Amino acid sequence: MGTAVAQTRCTETTRFDPPLRVLRCTDGLLLETERNATLRPIDRNGDGRLEGAELGGGAALITLPPSARVRREGFQILTPHALASVRGTVYAVDVTNARTAVFVERGRVVVARRSTLDGAVTLGPGEGVDVDADQGPLEVRRWPQERVRGLLERFGQ
Repeated sequence: MGTAVAQTRCTETTRFDPPLRVLRCTDGLLLETERNATLRPIDRNGDGRLEGAELGGGAALITLPPSARVRREGFQILTPHALASVRGTVYAVDVTNARTAVFVERGRVVVARRSTLDGAVTLGPGEGVDVDADQGPLEVRRWPQERVRGLLERFGQ
């Protein structure tokens, strides 16, 4: 059975095929992470609703149903390299030591380097961006099906 996460309105459960940790919030926010991923929920004001999460390594799939989107406009995933802000519904974030990759399945997500918010890009469905330590402009690309499939299969998609 699930356990409550801190004082949030979310419950954590485990899925075994594929092995995932699932954080399900009462307003519909769903965070699925690989079992080895390091995810720290962020509730700055202590009201029990997450404003974001810090992903230190591994991959996460974030799903926001339309009913939760309006209340979650400021939801962010922070990684060592990037800041991904929700503007849509379903996206994945994959963190390694060298980079953060963000891919949007549905909706829109704004991505910026964590070190500077200048040069932020907006990703749409089928688009992704790789953010590393380089300070050059972020390049939005349509991801090849093999890369998309490789990432989403890690979540049983």
